[in-house]
Amino acid sequence: MTVHDPQTTLRSVVRVDDSEAFDRVVVEEPLELRVGGESIAVTMRTPGNDRELAAGFLLTEGVLRSRDDVVAIARGAEPNVIDVTVREGVDAGPAKRAFYSASSCGLCGKGTIAAITARVPPIEDDTTFPREVLLALPEAMRAAQATFDRTGGLHAAALFDARGNLEVLFEDIGRHNATDKVLGHHLLAGASLAGKMLLVSGRVGFEIVQKAAVARVPLVAGISAPSSLAIDLADRAGVTLVGFLRPPRASIYTHAHRVAG
Repeated sequence: MTVHDPQTTLRSVVRVDDSEAFDRVVVEEPLELRVGGESIAVTMRTPGNDRELAAGFLLTEGVLRSRDDVVAIARGAEPNVIDVTVREGVDAGPAKRAFYSASSCGLCGKGTIAAITARVPPIEDDTTFPREVLLALPEAMRAAQATFDRTGGLHAAALFDARGNLEVLFEDIGRHNATDKVLGHHLLAGASLAGKMLLVSGRVGFEIVQKAAVARVPLVAGISAPSSLAIDLADRAGVTLVGFLRPPRASIYTHAHRVAG
């Protein structure tokens, strides 16, 4: 029996020893996001969990604030289109402005941080995360990356509780898409992100911290380095930012009081 897998495909390859074979590689396709039939963004993503991706994108760009803002999420008539119907009074303008700004390199450092922190107050979450729990997260995430095992070509974002229990993990060609899928999943479930930890495979850039801050995630960690702008935003937004999470080491850049032990 052939199992359809929308996230991977086979491509021929010639090895350096001149042997020929087939490699399983990650699928990358565009997804157009619409709100009420109006196009607001196009993102390159790995197919799968597009509802969560759309919801997470709209949450972190300031369009959605709760599950009640979403009336429906449906496939468009064309392929690779998803259309979100929002309740009356919800404005899609912030997402359009953010997308056009980002696509034209419109981020402006300190001014961007000020705009975000003016929109969302600093996170005041008293949850503490034991150091030994934090150090165990990479292994738990890696064990759940099924598609990465077959392709070696996907990033992951995973959400854990304070005891280190894995709640949800999504893989995608882009870290920001995987993060949107995680946050969108919780939005659609009507679940709180208080007391949670977000782990991404790789570096932690500004976009990842921005999404976590808007969604109210108190701790963000990455396997690799954070950027300077990510650190600045995390500091202002009350987010505990951990980089180089490679047991037995980790570097805590902001709000280290949440890491116990």
